[in-house]
Amino acid sequence: MNAKIIIFALTILFLFGNTACSAQEKRGEKGYSSSKIYEESVSTKKDSISNELYNSRQNAITRAVAKASPAVVGINVIQYVEVPVETYDPFMDPFFEFFFGRRPRDYFYERYQVRGLGSGFIISPDGYILTNHHVAGNASKIVVTTTEGKKYDAKLIAADALTDVALLKIEGDNFPYLKLGNSDDVIVGEWVIAMGNPFGLFDLNMKPTVTVGVVSNKGINIIQENRVYKGLIQTDAAISSGNSGGPLLNSLGEVIGINTMIYSTATSREGAGSIGIGWAIPINRVKKLLDRVSNNIELKRNWDIGITLIEPNSIEARRLYLKFDEGLLVTEVYRNSPAAKAGFEPGDIILEINGEKVNSLRDYQMIVFDSFIGDDLNFKVKRGDRIIDLVVKVQKYRRR
Repeated sequence: MNAKIIIFALTILFLFGNTACSAQEKRGEKGYSSSKIYEESVSTKKDSISNELYNSRQNAITRAVAKASPAVVGINVIQYVEVPVETYDPFMDPFFEFFFGRRPRDYFYERYQVRGLGSGFIISPDGYILTNHHVAGNASKIVVTTTEGKKYDAKLIAADALTDVALLKIEGDNFPYLKLGNSDDVIVGEWVIAMGNPFGLFDLNMKPTVTVGVVSNKGINIIQENRVYKGLIQTDAAISSGNSGGPLLNSLGEVIGINTMIYSTATSREGAGSIGIGWAIPINRVKKLLDRVSNNIELKRNWDIGITLIEPNSIEARRLYLKFDEGLLVTEVYRNSPAAKAGFEPGDIILEINGEKVNSLRDYQMIVFDSFIGDDLNFKVKRGDRIIDLVVKVQKYRRR
């Protein structure tokens, strides 16, 4: 009896063992072994970490760059300049001139070809491009290169030397283009991206160079070389020679300015390099020019309205014993000038122009130089004890 019980127990144990092994083998076949579960868990964690790292590399800056890059172009220009060269005359030798007197000089002009480069960006699918006037405004030939490596002969549509803006056109359709933002909403300290063609690097692989910084300041006014840079956006994003004309973007990929000039203490034969102080023309200022062009209004200016002015507490004012603490004193009004037609008289003191106070010639120039022919300038003038309003119509005028 005991032997039968023992044999029965052993049989049960044998059958249970085989069943357990069979189930374990089946789980192993389906990938449910403890070692494989561990390996899958580690692999899943690695994939998750990799995805997190990859996603962390993608941010507003990289997305804006990817979005904007195809619309940035390199610009190469050819300009012809004429240089006066003195003709050779043996009697102009100092020895002969000592005895016979100085002879009049004769000159001829030699024509030279000057090559330049800069940046630009497409603003419409039909190929309109914005850049700086000092890049392409006086060029004889303009060649635009896109990120696809294609080269196009560009036509100069409009140019304004005073604001340093030029509008170009290339033939074609469905070009990638940039959206113009609102430069009035720029925040000091926000991230910005400068893109362009510094030192001609665009030509190496047909891709724009990207630099990143913040808005360092805004509303900067500079008068330089007969140009009025009004309301400039200052940035520490690296801008170097060749970046001129490229876009300054916000983190949304919208154009808030045109990279224009830098302050630099370091230069080489290749041009000036960035030390972290650069300026861009605010895009809202550019929009006003584009509106005039789209409405077939010429970009013609006249800087002279026919008056001579003296600043308060200046050397000229002290020399003439003129005492006034504000405004600009009118000392002369030219006959038949826009100022004379508006009713200006010597002795008037200009207090405001278009609602802006003026206490220096620079204040005056920032407003008057920025006007177009046909514009009205509203002056608030002190005449004796009275305050009067005078309106000057900007016209073609030249002092005689």
